[in-house]
Amino acid sequence: MEIKIRNVDPIAVKKIDELAKKKKMSRQEFLKGQLETLTLFQAQTDREIELENLVRFNIQTVEKCTEVMETMNQFITELMEEDEER
Repeated sequence: MEIKIRNVDPIAVKKIDELAKKKKMSRQEFLKGQLETLTLFQAQTDREIELENLVRFNIQTVEKCTEVMETMNQFITELMEEDEER
């Protein structure tokens, strides 16, 4: 697939050419690699956000379970104390 970009600042083009030359690549090869890296980076960022949300949800769930378990533990302790009193 072909992509054309017009009206790019000449200073930016010069910098792109310098970066490509340092890597012994053509401008086209360099920009192609940069675009592909950008799309992969965005996909990775999206996955990281999804993972962070999942971790946050899991933490909240564990906190709720802990609260319920503490309540149940208190209830069991109270029942055991009542049995000992009898």
